[in-house]
Amino acid sequence: MQRFFVTLLIIISMIFITVYFYSVPVIKKKVFEIERNSSAIALNSVFSLANKMYADTKKYRSQALESHKKRLRTVVDLADSFFDSAVAEARRNGLSEAQARQVAFEQLRSFKYGDNDYIWIADQHGTLLSHPDPRYQGKDTAAFRINDSDSEVRTVIDLALSQGEGFYQYKWNRLDSEKPLDKVSFVKNFPQKGFVIGSGVYLDDLDADIQRIRNEALIELREGIKEIKIASTGYLFVFDASTNMLIHPNTNIAGKNFLSLTNPVTGNSIAEDLIQVADTGQELYYKWDRPDDPGNYRYEKLSLVRYLPGFDWYICSSVYVDELRSSAELLTERIITIAVIALVVALLLMLLFSQWITQPIKRLADTAVRVSQGELSAKSGIRRDDEVGLLAHTFDTMVERLRDSIKNLDSKVEQRTHALAEKNQQLIIASESMASAKEALALSEQRQRQILDALPAQIAYVDTGLNILFVNRVFADTFQQNKACMINKSLQQAIGEECFRRIQCQIQSALNGQQTTGEYTEHQQQRQVICKRTLIPCFNPDREVNGILILTFDITSEKDAERQLNEAQRMNAVGQMAGGLAHDFNNLLTIILGNLHSAGDRYAEDDQLHRYLEPAIRATRRGADITSRLLSFSRRQPLSPTLINIGQMLSGTVELLSSSLPDNITVRISNTPSDLQPFADPGRLEDALVNIVFNARDAMPEGGEISFATQSIEVKNRLVMDEPVAPGDYCEICISDTGSGFSDQALLQCFEPFFTSKSNGAGSGLGLSMVYGFVKQSQGYISIQNAPNRGATITLLLPAKAAEQGVAKDSPDAQARDFKQEGKLVCLVEDDPDVRSVVRQQLIELGFDVIDTHNAEEARRLIPLLPELYALVSDVMLPGSINGIELADWQHLRDNRCRIILISGYSYQQSGDKPINPAFLLLSKPFGIAELKKAFHDSEKR
Repeated sequence: MQRFFVTLLIIISMIFITVYFYSVPVIKKKVFEIERNSSAIALNSVFSLANKMYADTKKYRSQALESHKKRLRTVVDLADSFFDSAVAEARRNGLSEAQARQVAFEQLRSFKYGDNDYIWIADQHGTLLSHPDPRYQGKDTAAFRINDSDSEVRTVIDLALSQGEGFYQYKWNRLDSEKPLDKVSFVKNFPQKGFVIGSGVYLDDLDADIQRIRNEALIELREGIKEIKIASTGYLFVFDASTNMLIHPNTNIAGKNFLSLTNPVTGNSIAEDLIQVADTGQELYYKWDRPDDPGNYRYEKLSLVRYLPGFDWYICSSVYVDELRSSAELLTERIITIAVIALVVALLLMLLFSQWITQPIKRLADTAVRVSQGELSAKSGIRRDDEVGLLAHTFDTMVERLRDSIKNLDSKVEQRTHALAEKNQQLIIASESMASAKEALALSEQRQRQILDALPAQIAYVDTGLNILFVNRVFADTFQQNKACMINKSLQQAIGEECFRRIQCQIQSALNGQQTTGEYTEHQQQRQVICKRTLIPCFNPDREVNGILILTFDITSEKDAERQLNEAQRMNAVGQMAGGLAHDFNNLLTIILGNLHSAGDRYAEDDQLHRYLEPAIRATRRGADITSRLLSFSRRQPLSPTLINIGQMLSGTVELLSSSLPDNITVRISNTPSDLQPFADPGRLEDALVNIVFNARDAMPEGGEISFATQSIEVKNRLVMDEPVAPGDYCEICISDTGSGFSDQALLQCFEPFFTSKSNGAGSGLGLSMVYGFVKQSQGYISIQNAPNRGATITLLLPAKAAEQGVAKDSPDAQARDFKQEGKLVCLVEDDPDVRSVVRQQLIELGFDVIDTHNAEEARRLIPLLPELYALVSDVMLPGSINGIELADWQHLRDNRCRIILISGYSYQQSGDKPINPAFLLLSKPFGIAELKKAFHDSEKR
């Protein structure tokens, strides 16, 4: 028994030693490699993520460039359409073809879109006809060279002339810079017009967007790296090719250049060592300190490095060697402990075997030997009630069954082996399917997050305890927090006490299962935003509320559109009201003006009478201008600009206002003489000055002073008024008062239609808005310098030209001084008897024989009975079924030599749906004999 015990002890010890030396080193090595591989896997995952971000960035750049190209094509077509309409409008204003084209080119110089982008036009010889930069306007593009090379712009123009159109890349500077930048332009040839039109986009604008996306990718990558741990304290970090540390968990290194940090092992810069092993598959071995032992550079570390060429980044992993070994050492210690315990237990069992079980086992062993020799009928013969007896009985039974089963054993083993192989294949397929489904699920979740983040709405989901379970990017940005940090926070803590209090009633309704919607106003980024918030309760299968979906939309633009619609409706009402009054009011003014002229002609020698007649005539014309201006304001009719003698206009305006201003208000004029004169509509400019003076009068109830100051200025450097001022020559008109000035609210809204600071509806709110509309239509600028309770100064900046550049216009008398038509017959059709009487007298004074009637039906019956009719003068709006335009068309078909002059108190658009024949001349009421002369003089030319 002792020998048996010793033998078992030696066998168990040998087994223990063999297992230890053949398994423990292998296990330690495998565990160490697994830990190292986990570091490589984490590094590769982050590298793949960064590489995908770079691929998305390249795709975005391609899409952005294609979008810009489409926009450039649209801009060039729009410029061509604008050129045609501007030339047509200038031709209607009496300019020649060359002058009309020049006006269109000048207007296109101020055409801007996008990030201060513009269009340019060059003729077929390469000379720039329209360019916003005065340095190049009118210059030959062949002279524009960069680095003494051939002119790239001239080459592009030649290509467009030969190819018709295309996209071309070349270098060109911005308007406010002289540095050449890469630019892509779309240039299109218009051979029938003799020029090419081009517009482009600077590629550095695209690069700025790419840099922004790259920074966002870096932020997203930084957040992802924070969640990755290697071993206990291992981590990932990223630096660029300039050795600037972009991402690092150590705040002392992150964001700094670490080229000066030295590797204690090699003595080289650790940044250079990391770059050398990038993508080699080798690990960099170096020594570093620990967080718990700073400054002691004796701890071994390993780093893997991957290089991402797209972003020019190096992505690295870093882990301490002893942490990689710690898992293997821990496993080894546990194996040894288990082995020692097993050895002790084995010794105890051996003692038991030696005293109580050895003999039965020996008999079982002998029996087993006999069975192994083929004696399957052998039995142990042991009969005991304990486990040994059961074992012996089981052994005997097993031998018996063995005899029955041994015959089928090989076939069953073969069948089982085949079944196991099939199961193994099924497990492999199932594993691959699960991996594919997991990847698809991850992609689907990523897409859903991207879609929710891209939606222009704040989206959040909370449980019934009001804890946040999900937010999108817009919701997190609105409250200036990180998405991840908001998860599992209480809603009250995340959005603040004030905001939570505003929606508390909605939350309670949603918890009760009711969907609620409300609107509110808040300030975001220094602007007022109107939001619409909807709380939608979510239910479980038992129809119990288990969460709330919070949707918030920015409806500021919708509210602005609603407000603008209301303003447009008010403007339409003004237009309809003005249109209804214009005809009768202008008829009255025609009677007044005609009689004033007649009185002036009859008493031409009475100078005292003329002192009273001239202001009355100007006031009558101003009444007509007011009606026309109100109609023009409601329909945005085009202006009639011309060169203006600003000194004479100011003197006339002050004389006109002298009777409308109280005695305690004085007016002072300071005009600096200049060769430049403002180029604008004189009537509208006078109206603008009158509106400003009346506002100043209302601001000085106790009296004060109103000052006019004018000067010519040349804008070369940056100047900002209501918007940046384009370089060029301007006439500056400053109107100052010593009144109460503008309030802060009035200063913000003074140019808005219908806004007035006067109480009890005293003001219409159209004054300054009409001034603003006139200035902007005249390509000018406006600003207000305000000093509350000390007065205000309104500055108008209008385009100016040299006096000799203007088109000299003869006075109506000069144009018709030789006009005399004695004895010729004119038919006058006018429904208002007083107006008809005034016009008939004017025609008689011009030497005509006049037959008049009050409607078109009577005129159609009368005209065929008359001898040769020289002219037909008819009001547009006539009683009955036939209006003036239809009567004129009828007469023009009968006799196309008959001169036809239409008179109307309406604008052209108010004359009916039927357009007026270009052969007819339209004379607006009120008018005097001079205007009537000019109308006949002009009709002779048609």
